Amino acid sequence: MSLAAGVTGTGPDVVEPATVAVIGTGAIGQDLISKIDRSRALDCRLVAGRNPGSAGLRHAERLGLPTTAAGIDAVLAAERPFDIVFDATNAASHLEHWRLLEPLGTLVVDLTPSGVGQMVVPAVTGVRVAAGRNVNLISCGGQASVPVVHALATRFPVTYLEVVSTVASTIAGRATRLNLDEYVATTERAVTTYSGVGDVKAILNISPAVPPATFRTAVHARIPGADAAAVRAAVDEAAARVRTFAPGYEVTACTVVDDRVTVAVQVLAHSDVLPRYAGNLDIINSAAVMVAEQHATAIGRTARAEVAR
Repeated sequence: MSLAAGVTGTGPDVVEPATVAVIGTGAIGQDLISKIDRSRALDCRLVAGRNPGSAGLRHAERLGLPTTAAGIDAVLAAERPFDIVFDATNAASHLEHWRLLEPLGTLVVDLTPSGVGQMVVPAVTGVRVAAGRNVNLISCGGQASVPVVHALATRFPVTYLEVVSTVASTIAGRATRLNLDEYVATTERAVTTYSGVGDVKAILNISPAVPPATFRTAVHARIPGADAAAVRAAVDEAAARVRTFAPGYEVTACTVVDDRVTVAVQVLAHSDVLPRYAGNLDIINSAAVMVAEQHATAIGRTARAEVAR
């Protein structure tokens, strides 16, 4: 799962940075832009929104990045296809964006719960991209919960799983609220896929609490004969893998009562633009950038091999 030396450092694996476009300029897009801008493997050539006065476009301009309010049309009109396009809009829009981008051969990294494409959870699947060229990051709740449910299900006879995530209303934008049904369906699909458990439930709470609630996810499982020490060891091992790319990921509780297991995690954001409580955006963006950097390494190796011929 570790990235090649040339991805974020000065090693030889990347001949030149991969060209990148970002569609979507909400809170998730703003943090994503900042993370991309710090990466030596990625060169952000366009930030595309729809509202010329959006905070996301202003943020991109402050970073000196090219911007447009023409959305997907500007991405399609580029002189050459981008190596990577990040879609930080909404699930319905992504379906149309993918239809338009698929013929271009670009890698599309989907940060919406559209359910299209190859699901990636770095701590479980790694970040290598399959041939389909559409990577789906599932949801914030999926990124937080799947490492835990996978760790439990690979070691114990889990019969039921329930995932409950809480995000602050101040950071849950319009796209999040539009995508609630897709969020639930895509998160449940991911939990089943990476646990093998058919009886699952996913819930998203949007909290109006003041001060804003820190992003939290609780995993409730039924495990006959569960051993508390063994459960804790499995969960801690999974959390350590997540912290390699999302350092604010922390297990805050792990209890076993009869056959009922509850694991609570919180994620604090490590971001230039997000408040600390917005770990939901930080974890999914960090995963997305890891995928893109891995792809940049792969195409850099291909370019170097072609030159060597």
